[in-house]
Amino acid sequence: MSTLLARLRLVLAALSLVVLAAAVVPSFAQQPTSVNPTASSVKEDQLLREMQRIQGRGTIPDAKSYVLEQPAGRAWREFHEGTLPKLGTIAIVGMFVLLVAFYLWRGTVKLEGGRSGRKIIRFNGFERFVHWMTASCFIVLGITGLNITFGRALLLPILGADAFAAWSQWAKYAHNFLSFPFTLGVVVILLMWIAWQMPNADDARWLAAGGGIVGENRHLPAGRFNAGQKIFYWVVVLGGATVAATGYLMMFPFYLTDISGMQTAQMIHAAAAVLFVAVMLAHIYIGTLGMEGAFEGMGTGEVDLNWAKQHHPVWVDEQETKSQRAARMGQPMRTPAE
Repeated sequence: MSTLLARLRLVLAALSLVVLAAAVVPSFAQQPTSVNPTASSVKEDQLLREMQRIQGRGTIPDAKSYVLEQPAGRAWREFHEGTLPKLGTIAIVGMFVLLVAFYLWRGTVKLEGGRSGRKIIRFNGFERFVHWMTASCFIVLGITGLNITFGRALLLPILGADAFAAWSQWAKYAHNFLSFPFTLGVVVILLMWIAWQMPNADDARWLAAGGGIVGENRHLPAGRFNAGQKIFYWVVVLGGATVAATGYLMMFPFYLTDISGMQTAQMIHAAAAVLFVAVMLAHIYIGTLGMEGAFEGMGTGEVDLNWAKQHHPVWVDEQETKSQRAARMGQPMRTPAE
């Protein structure tokens, strides 16, 4: 009996070995004989990239909404919360401090010999309208745009949450809708004054002498627009085109670019805008406190003849030649500066 049981155990062990072998052999047969490094499989760099993302699942068709955070988004956030406030503070506050220091050192550039009592037309009504329309829109756009970067830190503690939320909402509406007349103004300015904006030899001499503002106050050759005004012109045209193009990419999302492109557009838009504001502070200073009689050109359209001879002598000569020619033809002596 014991012999029979021993033989039975031996048979069962043999059968177990056969069954085990039958199960193992096919699995070995499925293993590749060589490794393909380009095979479609999860690679280490893919895993590292996924570790930088926070992504889930969703049921709506837009699969982009499943990604909550990604490296590009973090780079945008770091720029918006770190780099941009620093850049804006340095550019705007730095320009303001520089202008105050310059005014205390230099003061207002006075008219040599006082006013002559004679006027010359500097800008006509249409030119002044386009200038003030664009300037007014720019001021509102600048204030409402800076609210996005600095409003929470500066205004929220003063206004409170509800008032700041209401102000920010209306600021956004103003920023969006006033962008259209601002863009129109930039285009008209480009076409209206481009004929006088090409650099020439007089501009080089004007810049070398500091425009009569830095250093000796003497008559420098300048046409209708001097080198400094030409620089401001191109800042307005190129800066305005940059903020307009990038702004419309964000106002009408996903028509021309994806989320990554809009993040890039926002960074360019914000950086260009704060630099634009800083440069325009200098423009406002020169047109008001910095130079006696300069504001009258855009205020009433007329400037004193002594002012024109001091700051734009070449242009005055051209206008006097035109007036003399018009007088010989029996036309009025006073003609627009065009």
